[in-house]
Amino acid sequence: MPDGSLSTASKIATPEWRVSDLPVAYPEALADMDARVKAIREGSAPELLWLLEHPPLSTAGTSARREDLLEPDRFPVYEAGRGGQYTYHGPGQRIVYAMLDLKQRNPDVRCYVHALEEWVIRALARFNVTGERREGRVGIWVVRHDLGLPMREDKIAAIGVRVRHWVTFHGLSINVEPELSHFQGIVPCGIAQHGVTSLVDLGLPVTMEDLDVALRDTFDEVFGAETKLCPKA
Repeated sequence: MPDGSLSTASKIATPEWRVSDLPVAYPEALADMDARVKAIREGSAPELLWLLEHPPLSTAGTSARREDLLEPDRFPVYEAGRGGQYTYHGPGQRIVYAMLDLKQRNPDVRCYVHALEEWVIRALARFNVTGERREGRVGIWVVRHDLGLPMREDKIAAIGVRVRHWVTFHGLSINVEPELSHFQGIVPCGIAQHGVTSLVDLGLPVTMEDLDVALRDTFDEVFGAETKLCPKA
């Protein structure tokens, strides 16, 4: 059985998938997530996986440090309410807001974050990209072996979650083809000694639609109705 998705769980309805074609303003996204989380908790709406992009902006998580906002006037800055520190969002970055009912799946936030990481790793693998976890560093990383340059590690995906009454919201972002210079306005996730990359920066002509297909194809491998969200012991 693959690592990252274990144990039989009770039958869970298939989540709704939503794709927004135009950039979504951050306050609008927060309001929509709040409403959907409430509806899921009340049983009046199914779980939701919302795929979107934002206009250029920065978000501050609950652990954000003021000194990590290097250029406060460069883009709008929003209090996110999720865990984590400063994160940049903008065009060319796939945002996935996951509103899932952990009470029905597995009420364990640690296991949920591990499952999100596993989902990103498996989606990236569809493009022959090896995404890796790093102890003490949130997100998914790739090791760079660029010709003529020292080996380095760059971040390709960020994760920040919030859970309310065991319903999740916020989620993850994967860099497809954002303007990487925009990340210079912050210390991404409080980590200054490593860089940021994207699928296109790695030399892969991947489109947003290609990534969406990979995310859909790998979701059930980790979050399927017959699996439980917890890493292999």
